Amino acid sequence: MERLPLADVTRAEFAQQTTYLNTATCGVLPQRALAAVRELAGAAAAGRPEGFGSFDSVTAARTAFARLVGVPAARVAVGSAVATHTGLIAASLPAGAEVLFAEGDFASVINPFHLRGDLKTRFAPLESLAEAVRPTTALVALSAVQSADGRIADLDAVRGAAAAHGARTLVDATQAAGWLPFDASRYDYTVTAGYKWLLGARGASYLTVGEEAQPGLVPLHAGWVAAASMWDATYGPMRELAHDARRFDESPAFLAYHAAERSLELLASVGVEAVHAHNTRLAARCRAGLESLGHAPVPAPGSAIVSVPGLGHRQAELAAAGILTAARAGHLRASFHLYNTEAEVDRLLDALSA
Repeated sequence: MERLPLADVTRAEFAQQTTYLNTATCGVLPQRALAAVRELAGAAAAGRPEGFGSFDSVTAARTAFARLVGVPAARVAVGSAVATHTGLIAASLPAGAEVLFAEGDFASVINPFHLRGDLKTRFAPLESLAEAVRPTTALVALSAVQSADGRIADLDAVRGAAAAHGARTLVDATQAAGWLPFDASRYDYTVTAGYKWLLGARGASYLTVGEEAQPGLVPLHAGWVAAASMWDATYGPMRELAHDARRFDESPAFLAYHAAERSLELLASVGVEAVHAHNTRLAARCRAGLESLGHAPVPAPGSAIVSVPGLGHRQAELAAAGILTAARAGHLRASFHLYNTEAEVDRLLDALSA
């Protein structure tokens, strides 16, 4: 695909009316995605057949996401939320299995395992997670990029340690996919929410399952969309499941997937490499500016997320001034995506210097 200049795309596609530095909470919807949602909602309101929603859009979003994270579309299941995907994985483990997490990781990675009550859960600092894997570990579950502070995991080290001890790997790519080059083929499972860096709407999420991991995962929430032939499976017991990861699909929220098709199309037109370069340049500018003001951001080299301890209380004040950030774990968190500019970084710094 021919790449388009990032500046041209952002100028045409984004119309936010604030200094929006909060993609790690929720991304800004591009104009093409907004148009797709309006078109579908309008057809539904008018009672036209196309208002039912299109599985072609779901297929297009699945294919585009697969291309983005480097796996065949046959390894991607679609759903509505990360916790639903992780719950499916948690249900596949035998009682007593040991699951290793990074301390302070996002709740949707942890709770489906924790709440089972019959699994052994352990926690280790993100920086030493690989060293904490042991022969009894069945699964290592972690986020590629930490939501609270933007730290990037050493996924190569974790993957190597898991392989050495026969453990499977689950990586939440929600805070990575869309800006950080990410290869999902290296892990047994990955889960990704589609409404942050992927610029979609809530209701679209993605699960990738390695070929070796698929037989051990039971599609407990399988509806008719998980069948080998969907339209022959609308009534009665399932005769035949889909032969690939589609067997783990949830029934899609069509408004979200119509938006996702267009948003993923936009990201592909720019390229993750260009987005990565842009985002990290702005984050580096922000870190340098914060340090000049006497603040010490959480060390997160190469991250598009900047988190500053002790400044979380200023989030509401900034919001009142039209600068959207987040308060997480007591920190002020700013996150930079393709629609942000140097001027917006400087506006944040100016506000914090006051």
